[in-house]
Amino acid sequence: MTDTEQVHPTDSVALSVSVAMCTHNGARFIEAQLHSILSQTLPPQQLVLSDDDSSDATVQLVTEMVEEYREHHPLDFVVFRNMPALGVARNFEQAILACTGDLIALSDQDDAWVTERLAVVAARFEREPELSLVHCDARLIDEQGGALDAALFDSLGVSDWERETEQTADALKVLLRRNIVTGATTVFRRELASRAMPIPEGWIHDEWLAVVAAAVGRIGIEPRQLVDYRQHDANQIGAGKLSFRQKLDKLMQPRRDRNRTLLLRSQHLAPRLQHLGAEPRLIALAEYKARHEAFRSRLPANRLLRVVPVLVRAAAGWYRRYGMGPQDVLRDLVQPAG
Repeated sequence: MTDTEQVHPTDSVALSVSVAMCTHNGARFIEAQLHSILSQTLPPQQLVLSDDDSSDATVQLVTEMVEEYREHHPLDFVVFRNMPALGVARNFEQAILACTGDLIALSDQDDAWVTERLAVVAARFEREPELSLVHCDARLIDEQGGALDAALFDSLGVSDWERETEQTADALKVLLRRNIVTGATTVFRRELASRAMPIPEGWIHDEWLAVVAAAVGRIGIEPRQLVDYRQHDANQIGAGKLSFRQKLDKLMQPRRDRNRTLLLRSQHLAPRLQHLGAEPRLIALAEYKARHEAFRSRLPANRLLRVVPVLVRAAAGWYRRYGMGPQDVLRDLVQPAG
């Protein structure tokens, strides 16, 4: 695991921690992940396991390990078994809503935590009461636990501007362009969950929590690699760098379904931020984002007819402020309609 500055829990860290762990056929790696959670220098007070219709021994393995741990340590243990599966976002929503700790740490089934992870992050929340959510960098590892070439932030191409701006009152400007918050590296205050739920249709849990945190609180980034983020063939959401061929294949995928989802997401955002009492300037940003996605969803199927409107809008800065700039321009110019 990644070496970090040693941090030990002290009496000054009074915040309790719940872990929201979601699983689906995770028996292959679950023991390593759970061992890393139960070995934290700042132990969690609660573990909520929400399993999405596993057909393997995932729930049994977790239950056995937790019961052995509870022979010597107090731990509230809650288990949900979903049949049929709820899907990633609803599964995490269920787990999060069952958490009772002051802080909620999200856990995938196949990673591993540095032993000081919870102590480091809890101390950060203690020092900075304005923070609603903290996410960290991570070491990318392969199936056997070997380190890959790049760290998580590097693999995502997170820029200095994104890192700096996300930790200010302008964080929403970063997250309206793209999400850089990975759920497996995220801890947040339970008050954020009570404001953010339910998760709107089309959103993934980590993206939604980050957007709400940016709108009604503050986000912190912990630069240390506090999680080993495992990459393997069964990842539901991964972080590895794409090859040129993969990028080309992605670019040539039909655009209709993706753009419908982006439009649906953006249409949910401004009304929810208004309901949450966000600043008018942030609501306005969300409304502009919805207008941009509406424009993109209405582009004609004929690629030649897209050229002028896309380039005009790009020159006006819409693609830079509300998307990935040249990458989205190229996508809108060349992707087939579907």
